[in-house]
Amino acid sequence: MTTTAPPPFLLPADDAATYADWFACLAEPMRVRLLHAVATSGRAMTVGELTELLHISQSTCSHHVRKLAEVGFLRLHKEGTATHVSVNPSCCTGLPHAADIVMGVLAPRPCCPDDLPLDVTVRALRDDDWSAVRRIYAEGIATGDATFETEVPPRRALDAKWLREHRWVAEIDGEVAGWAAATRVSTRDCYAGVAETSVYVGAGFRGRGVGKALLHRQVTAADTAGLWTLQTSIFPENRASLALHHSAGFRTLGVRERIARHHGVWRDTVFLERRNADEA
Repeated sequence: MTTTAPPPFLLPADDAATYADWFACLAEPMRVRLLHAVATSGRAMTVGELTELLHISQSTCSHHVRKLAEVGFLRLHKEGTATHVSVNPSCCTGLPHAADIVMGVLAPRPCCPDDLPLDVTVRALRDDDWSAVRRIYAEGIATGDATFETEVPPRRALDAKWLREHRWVAEIDGEVAGWAAATRVSTRDCYAGVAETSVYVGAGFRGRGVGKALLHRQVTAADTAGLWTLQTSIFPENRASLALHHSAGFRTLGVRERIARHHGVWRDTVFLERRNADEA
């Protein structure tokens, strides 16, 4: 009797059950409309306000609010006799993330794409690249979804922490279009082969495969040098970066909820890693 091997990245049963509860809750169109109303309001709403907005009875509204709160989409608190309803910030990233997992968007892929752009050259960073590197860093900060940094670190700080053999720049027509670097995560010997990665593409060069070329060089050089794990944290809103890293063999380990404040607002990050296949 011949048996078929299970898929190599089968969704864990517990995660599947959780996502099924989420999707089942949203199988009712009125709950979708209600959740959307609260999520886009920018504030807490009372059940009375939602009743009037959605043109439903208060008992029906309360029922749907309770169901959405049970799975964690909404938060409820009482003020006097009124129930105030607000969106759970975690669901704003957790729900899209769950959909991506189920649809295989976040499944790891072998490194690396072979359709690298022909007009992008990747080379080691030189001393005369620093002004361009820091300018591109600033352009990344300006997007609001690239880093928790709010100011570009000084050159000396970057030079001190970036691994010498793992800092790269990409050029198009002789102009620096992006950079990538790796930083050791710990000074302990046992973590000598673990590094945190960064990839930034200049504002005028996005969508041209610069990030793909940089990440390809970064991970292949890391493999050759004996780094066994690369890791990175990415804002869930930065979907282009998530897709880029998954195409290079990174896998999502989880969402780190409310990990740090960014401009006074708690932000989540998606934590990813790539394991050197030779060291797995």
